[in-house]
Amino acid sequence: MTHFAGRVAIVTGAGKGLGRAYARFLAARGALLVVNNRRHAGEESGGSADRVVEDIVRAGGSAVADYGDAADPTAGERMVNAALAHFGRLDILIANAGIDESVAFRKQSLEDFRRVMEVNFFGTLAVAHAAFRAMYAAGYGRILLTTSTAGLYGGHYLPAYSASKAAVIGLMRVLRLEGARGGVLVNAIAPYATTQMTKALTPSALHAPLDPDRVAPVAAWLVNEDLRRSGEVIIAGGGALRIARVMESASAMLPGDGDSFETLVAALDAAGEFRPKDSAQAEFADFLAALGLAA
Repeated sequence: MTHFAGRVAIVTGAGKGLGRAYARFLAARGALLVVNNRRHAGEESGGSADRVVEDIVRAGGSAVADYGDAADPTAGERMVNAALAHFGRLDILIANAGIDESVAFRKQSLEDFRRVMEVNFFGTLAVAHAAFRAMYAAGYGRILLTTSTAGLYGGHYLPAYSASKAAVIGLMRVLRLEGARGGVLVNAIAPYATTQMTKALTPSALHAPLDPDRVAPVAAWLVNEDLRRSGEVIIAGGGALRIARVMESASAMLPGDGDSFETLVAALDAAGEFRPKDSAQAEFADFLAALGLAA
């Protein structure tokens, strides 16, 4: 995991925060980088992506900047083409670009909800789609999508953000199934880190412990060539990590008369037998088996 010599990586949202930490970590271990970050208004040159590229090159690495906006549906294809044009291949994608929000759902406009979805989900989708096709054709690839514990459990005043990050998990799981046949492993990371997006909401005492550099080694592990895991959601921060999985209880049969449904649900809650599922198809087969049926 300590070396990525000759591997080519795209990191989106890499101009600052977590993306910058990921790009620098990979470049320091031999990876060739496409550093993506959109230019902000009035930024003609010397933007954040350029500064990260300069840092990498100054340290002896190789990188090029890309200024595509994650909300642009054509940006992903252009990033992949840039990797192929400059370096001749694409091995790694870390889709990190995203935006935050803070609003109650009842006060949020549908237009604002869609805007968050466009960046966080559809922006991830666009670059993942282009990268996945190129990697599948080549027979090798490592993709790491960025989710959040808000996508797992929901978060106060984060309706669109939570929904977009939950959608990323769904995308990751189906790409894991398809990618298995083409040598493409796909995972998701839910990072805890102090960044420009989270700093104002994070107590100052946590700024150093939750430095983005402490997440970068986990992200690198999830895109290294020796990796054999796929379809995982990894929560990482402060030098620690956890695995998050969807679990289901065992089945219980509905009462014939329907009058004791509440008692049945209480019994299920107390059962405590929860198991992970490998896919929607596996869950359906298991559900049918509990009924004595076959898929």
